[in-house]
Amino acid sequence: MSRPKIERGLVQVYTGNGKGKTSAAFGLALRAIGRGLKVYIIQFIKGGFDYGELYVIDRLPNLTLKAFGQGKFITEFPPSSKDKEIAKETLQLAKEVVQSGEYDIVILDEINVALSLHLIKTEEVIELIKNKPKHVELVLTGRYAPKEIIEIADLVTEMKEIKHPFQKGIPPRKGIEY
Repeated sequence: MSRPKIERGLVQVYTGNGKGKTSAAFGLALRAIGRGLKVYIIQFIKGGFDYGELYVIDRLPNLTLKAFGQGKFITEFPPSSKDKEIAKETLQLAKEVVQSGEYDIVILDEINVALSLHLIKTEEVIELIKNKPKHVELVLTGRYAPKEIIEIADLVTEMKEIKHPFQKGIPPRKGIEY
């Protein structure tokens, strides 16, 4: 393995009910690959959806993205056993990617939502954080970040919704919201 490019990787959390958590993580990824860092993005509960970022990812150097989920919003509680199974497999991949030390930044997009839906256990994510290699920057996104995650993170940003086009009945726009 070559020498890590980040001397000290931190843990970042982007949470809150406002828009921009995934966008902030993708902005960080873009900045990082511009500097020659390797980034791996793992999306919880977003597999099968038609997000604009999926159309360009494979053209960017040093960036890998894997999206998991059933291609539908999880509206039932408790979530289905299939949703739980997929989330556990996704977390296992996250552990393998982080522990490999091959990537400078690992983004776990919507992991906080997976936690809030009890698809995976907070204790397992805390273990992942505590056992990550020193040089790996770890980013966790999604609404409802658990207080235990917030407490051990190095940086926490809360996106606060003040006003949103949805409130005026404006539907999601291709290229802007997805």
